[in-house]
Amino acid sequence: MTVAASAFVGSIPEFYENGLGPIIFADFAADIAQRAAATRPARVLETAAGTGIVTRRLRDMLPTGTHLVATDLNPPMLEAARGKFRPDERVQFQTADALSLPLQDASVDAVVCQFGVMFFPDKDKSYREVHRVLAPGGRYVFNVWDSPRFNPVARIAHETISSFFPADPPPFYTVPFSYYSIDPIKQSLIDAGFAEIAIFVIPREKDIPDIAGFARALVFGNPVIDQIRARGGVDPNHVVAAIDKALRQEFSGSPPRMPLQAIVFEAHKA
Repeated sequence: MTVAASAFVGSIPEFYENGLGPIIFADFAADIAQRAAATRPARVLETAAGTGIVTRRLRDMLPTGTHLVATDLNPPMLEAARGKFRPDERVQFQTADALSLPLQDASVDAVVCQFGVMFFPDKDKSYREVHRVLAPGGRYVFNVWDSPRFNPVARIAHETISSFFPADPPPFYTVPFSYYSIDPIKQSLIDAGFAEIAIFVIPREKDIPDIAGFARALVFGNPVIDQIRARGGVDPNHVVAAIDKALRQEFSGSPPRMPLQAIVFEAHKA
């Protein structure tokens, strides 16, 4: 995994869950969980589960008897996810690398991944791994962010943070919003052995009820905070204040409303 994908540690999970989750991730989690649950799979694997935003939705939507395994490379993120479930709920949590899944061939009926593929250093290998663990007829449902053109918060965050480090801008926000070209992704899935690939563009408009809290989460809720601290010389709170100001200038309304857009892929294993 890249540093950006493997550094969701320390206080990051808390800011990710509480500051970013309700605004950026929740609506898309409901969408992808509904798609995954539609065929009532008996065995479901989630990769890059993070703090369990999708996992919680999956458990609520899937049949009670469905076996659900939630994996992530980062134990602190999975610990946050674990706290959302009662001991009697059928969810197994496991630290795992999406490029080397600790599952047998053809052992699950569906694989779900929300906004994780962009961080995988070998995306083609990740697709082959999913294909390997899926049973015949199984489905892979995942989403990626569309370009910053349709997700202006990515542009705002990256440009504002970069203004403090013009010689060496922290690269984090160039990762999750850089993998959106549909045809190459589709071809990679075909090369991995998938068929019947369906693609959906999902736009959303989201209120930002606490713009100051959201600005703080954009800095402290992902590894960009570590990239800022590693460069030194800048108080992260000054970066938060600058993002707060930029968000207020960009988005209007009371509360301000922000556009978001994701691309969903549903790929079948023959």
